[in-house]
Amino acid sequence: MEEVKCSYKPKDIAGKLALTFLHNPLTALLAIFILAVGYLSLEIMPREEDPQIAISGGSVIVPMPGATPKEIENVIVKPLEEKIREISGVEYIYGMAMHNVGIVNVQYYIGQNREISNLKLYDKVMQNMNLLPKNAMQPLVKPFDIDIDIPILTFAFYKRDPNLSDAKLYKIVKEIQYKVNRVKNVSKTQLKGAHKRQFNILVDLNKLAGYHLSMGQIMKAVQSVALEVPDVKDRTKDNKLVIFGVPNAIESIEDVENIMVANYMGSPIYVKDIAKVEDGIDIQNFKEAKIWTKDMKEDKPQYTLEISKLKGTNAVFVANDVLALMKDLKPWLQKEGVGFVLTRDYGKRANDAVNELVDHLLITIAIIAVMLVFFLGWKEAIIVTFTVPAILAITLFIAYMTGQTINRITLFAFLLSLGLLVDAAIIVIENIHRHLHEHDAVYKDMDTILVEATDEIGAPTNVATIAIILTMVPMAFVGGMMGEFMKPIPYNVPVALIASLVVAYIFTPYLSKKMLKKPHMHHHHHHFQKHEKLPDECEIDGGKS
Repeated sequence: MEEVKCSYKPKDIAGKLALTFLHNPLTALLAIFILAVGYLSLEIMPREEDPQIAISGGSVIVPMPGATPKEIENVIVKPLEEKIREISGVEYIYGMAMHNVGIVNVQYYIGQNREISNLKLYDKVMQNMNLLPKNAMQPLVKPFDIDIDIPILTFAFYKRDPNLSDAKLYKIVKEIQYKVNRVKNVSKTQLKGAHKRQFNILVDLNKLAGYHLSMGQIMKAVQSVALEVPDVKDRTKDNKLVIFGVPNAIESIEDVENIMVANYMGSPIYVKDIAKVEDGIDIQNFKEAKIWTKDMKEDKPQYTLEISKLKGTNAVFVANDVLALMKDLKPWLQKEGVGFVLTRDYGKRANDAVNELVDHLLITIAIIAVMLVFFLGWKEAIIVTFTVPAILAITLFIAYMTGQTINRITLFAFLLSLGLLVDAAIIVIENIHRHLHEHDAVYKDMDTILVEATDEIGAPTNVATIAIILTMVPMAFVGGMMGEFMKPIPYNVPVALIASLVVAYIFTPYLSKKMLKKPHMHHHHHHFQKHEKLPDECEIDGGKS
């Protein structure tokens, strides 16, 4: 006996979506496209361990030689503070007055655009140069670089060859720093614990007094030949020697020894007459770090090279590029007697975190599928299981398009929404299942059952999903560091939930049409009775809609 085809007109967006895509030849193509862009987004999206938070601010440094802290406070720090308060978006201002220099530190509210904030600060200082006293020097405006200051890689370099000089080690590490700086998306590199090569002038105080000379005269004489002002350290053990170092702007010890300091009784006095000169390292720099590894017998002094990446770039890719460069440099370093150890790799940690989440997602999807087999049946389980990767694919794609990165908080947002994602698909499939097993299902065609079942649960499912989304929205308005840190949650969870509705309404009826069948009824008498009544029901149904 032929089925009576009942045309059902959907009232809700759920039924309309189901009807539109049920026979559309592009639905299968859309599914493949969604999964493909999701997978590509997962691979291309920049990965980092924590979200990078833009903190804007800077320091204004104004030198004023010969001024006391009280003078600096009154004529530099206070006027600058007053003017900087006029800038919109400034949260804190800290002024410091010291001998010869005044410093004003400025911090903007978190989330302010860093480039615009830096420009506003520079602009305000330059506009008010006339407020500074005549003998104040040109102000230096130094912005913060917090978002690129966190290193993703650190290498510790040490001497494998004990005969290697500190100056030579410094030169080699400096060469590596120069090479690393040229790697794409490396923002800045810093060297910690390094001792530079320099000429040390060990002044004999007795001879200095004998010739009636001052330290200032030696410094002036050396300064005329050196490019950089010497660093002075007057801390000595027996008060006989005063040490100060000159950076290597001079070629040899002889060059330094033969600098003329002054004339005494008609004959020239050279540095070698009053001081001992040695070619060494910056002994006035007391900072030092040491390294010890399993294959070393003792700890050794080390220089640490810190490497940071540009904001919004992929920590994994940048780290891999730098590691590839270091691998190429390894034979050269071994030949030079330099060893190195990788002491931090954020790229690997970020990658491991993302891969671990993907593994857990797959396990979760498998668990959901197994549970649904028992409650709904294996075909229904497959349909619902498909929706999870499709929803995550849409969410990942939108996150990528809006310039987000994959980090611990983004991953947490995905995990948080995972439990909520399958709700809509389960509700739709469950209602389709119920409609298929109703006593009059045998007289309705499959399309009507699928569209009607989807449309029926549209309104309550939409309301429930909106209610969950509204609980997430307030998180977007949390201020300060915590608000900025947690931003991925209110950004990604609502997107995932809306995607779950769309996917459930489009693909669940479509896959049900392909995979599910109506149960056959064998009671002909019952069948016939129902058949007689049905046209009226159809008319009523048609009239209602």
